[in-house]
Amino acid sequence: MKTVVRRLAVLLAAVLILGGCTEQRLFAVRAVAAGIPSLAPFFEEDGSLGKDRRGLAPEEAHSGLQQGNTPGLYGGTRNQRVCDIERLKDFLTDPENRQKAREWARIVGIPPARIGGYLDGLTPVLLRHDTLVRNHDYKKGKAVPYDSLLAAGVAVLVNERGLPAVKCSCGNPLKSFDKDPEKISVTFEDGNRKWAGYEKSDVITVGPASRPLRRIALLDVDDPDTAIDRPVGTTGEEDSTFDATKQHAVPTLAGMTFDRADRALARLGLAVAYAEDGPPPGDATVTGSTPGPGTPLAFGEAVTLNVDADSGAPTDSGSPTDSGSATDSGSPTDSGSATDSGSGSGTTSGPSASPSGKASGRATGSAPGKGTPSDRTSSTPGGGTSSGTGSTASGGGTASSTTATTPTLAESASAGPPASSTAAESPA
Repeated sequence: MKTVVRRLAVLLAAVLILGGCTEQRLFAVRAVAAGIPSLAPFFEEDGSLGKDRRGLAPEEAHSGLQQGNTPGLYGGTRNQRVCDIERLKDFLTDPENRQKAREWARIVGIPPARIGGYLDGLTPVLLRHDTLVRNHDYKKGKAVPYDSLLAAGVAVLVNERGLPAVKCSCGNPLKSFDKDPEKISVTFEDGNRKWAGYEKSDVITVGPASRPLRRIALLDVDDPDTAIDRPVGTTGEEDSTFDATKQHAVPTLAGMTFDRADRALARLGLAVAYAEDGPPPGDATVTGSTPGPGTPLAFGEAVTLNVDADSGAPTDSGSPTDSGSATDSGSPTDSGSATDSGSGSGTTSGPSASPSGKASGRATGSAPGKGTPSDRTSSTPGGGTSSGTGSTASGGGTASSTTATTPTLAESASAGPPASSTAAESPA
């Protein structure tokens, strides 16, 4: 009898230990507040390389995963250069910084000789959401990876898929966060105090756009009624603006592929949500949308696409990844002091409300109420098209009505200025 009792006690202890370990297996994430210097950056953080926008309140997010082509995902400004790419290029190509350049290029996944060309293809933006990334310090001649939460207002360079690639103020290379955002423990330390407006439920990760972008639609952080059309690979000198106070109607999307519908909505300044835990196959057929055709929505609001997933080829709907050969792996760690642990930014699938009252369903847009797209486009034609599509969007002035009629759209593929709501749909 004693033997049986002893065995039961051991079994119960093992269960309790395993249960406790399961609860503690959280991924450590270091918070990085806007304007706070890193302790071991690649480039000295003295303000000469880039400047964050301190005090920019994080936007409420529809869900934890947003695509890089989402209109209004990022912010911009016409009054300040947030990142000096030429200075970073000079630093990394200086022979005295050869070892830093090697490590930097290794993380990016390119040869050191291609650093200059790679930087020329990046675009400076301001984060509008608290964003999870894989960050890198430079210590003892090596790039040291760590997971971090970059606060809204942090200036970053994004690549042609809309993914954060470099932290402007220090030159640290960034990769996509590749862990479960629901299992994170955010630590606020080293001067990075919890900032105003921080909510774990609004933390996001960014996934790559389905195609390389030609331009990015930014919300002007100084004037929310204005949006900025910034060509990819430029630093603001070629910016044009468009009206961000006018609504667009949801187009008829049934019968399109998911990728095509995504690009069509992005062209109107609308985001995409889907009723599953991850994006469906790009060639899956859209069967409908919520809200339906003709519904007026504001800039950055999301449309949930109903998709016949069996109609497309299987796709990996896991964590977003970056292109390039260099990868970093991490392991779960226990949460330490001054942390914000618990569930992360994940939401339940489908368009139903989450416990916090937000819509779930993997929406990829910002919260409503921050301006709406307009038919008044910039002088730059082709806004909102991706590289290789060849489609264009003409300008044409501000429409007299506040809500466009239900449009049928030319296929597009990025977050540029909203296209004319009467554009004819081009062949696939």
